[in-house]
Amino acid sequence: MKKTKVVRIGNKLIGGNNPILVQSMCNTKTYDVKSTIKQIQELEKAGCEIIRVAVPDEKSARALKEIKENINIPLVADIHFDYKLALDSAPYIDKLRINPGNIGDEGKIKQVVEAAKKYSLPIRIGVNLGSLEKDIEDKYGRTAKAMVESARKHIGLLEKNDFKDIVVSLKSSDVNMTIEACRLFAKEFDYPQHLGITEAGTVLSGSIKSAMGLGILLNEGIGSTIRVSLTADPVEEVKTAYEILTHLNLRKFGRTIISCPTCARTHGNLIKIAEEIEEKTKELKKPINIAIMGCEVNGPGEAKHADIGVALGEKYGFVFKKGEVVKKVEHKDVVNELIKEIEYGED
Repeated sequence: MKKTKVVRIGNKLIGGNNPILVQSMCNTKTYDVKSTIKQIQELEKAGCEIIRVAVPDEKSARALKEIKENINIPLVADIHFDYKLALDSAPYIDKLRINPGNIGDEGKIKQVVEAAKKYSLPIRIGVNLGSLEKDIEDKYGRTAKAMVESARKHIGLLEKNDFKDIVVSLKSSDVNMTIEACRLFAKEFDYPQHLGITEAGTVLSGSIKSAMGLGILLNEGIGSTIRVSLTADPVEEVKTAYEILTHLNLRKFGRTIISCPTCARTHGNLIKIAEEIEEKTKELKKPINIAIMGCEVNGPGEAKHADIGVALGEKYGFVFKKGEVVKKVEHKDVVNELIKEIEYGED
């Protein structure tokens, strides 16, 4: 992992040797306090560790105090154009997400920095390919180099005011562009990066794009926090983020399903059984590998590294733990018996 500066966000530390944290963003109207708190609490339950809310107006800024009092994870205010909203939000949040370039002149930037210092808030500089400054785009085009140049410019504005509690994100909806920009930035700066493929899409396509882009960067040691940006319930973002971290062995969170793709050797209704087990174990928080195999070939032999699993024979299913068969059951009882072993067997 690339060593970066350590930055505190509320009660969390990112960068350095700290674990990669999962972030999401509310899609409620921030001024609708009840709905926003409800969504954040649902996200907390799903494992979200940092939450961002948009603050487009004064009534949204006024809502932050009550929101903060009713949640347990760091709260980030996402602000554009109006520096006064950053000043109004600062006492009630844990981090600011801004683009110094669209906040206003240097006097306004200085006021925002002073507020961040007063309340010990880091600032995330968010650079998106779709909103580059005109002069930078004219010079470099819509390129990864242009994104890094924009980040460099914004960092300079903050450092000029003796401010270095900085997190940077460089995002595009293009996977390769995002990867290139993040790599270039990591070579030059030691500020923590927040990773994401912006506007990635719906659950299927967006999850695949995010897994490709984030997975490559994380595997290279780049990234301190991640968000999977989906056109979906934000809970889906958190689920996908943990799947990415789990399969890269960067975090252990909940169950991992191992199941074979089915073929002519498959016994029983493996697809239905796998779907039922996946659904019934979705709330498991302890790390556990669950294998669901359709025949003797892909049974305890190939899946013996799993903590627990089942291999379907012609008439029976064989429940196994660490490769050793512990129970023989009829196909119709496979799901219930496996769940029983997971819930009541030894951890």
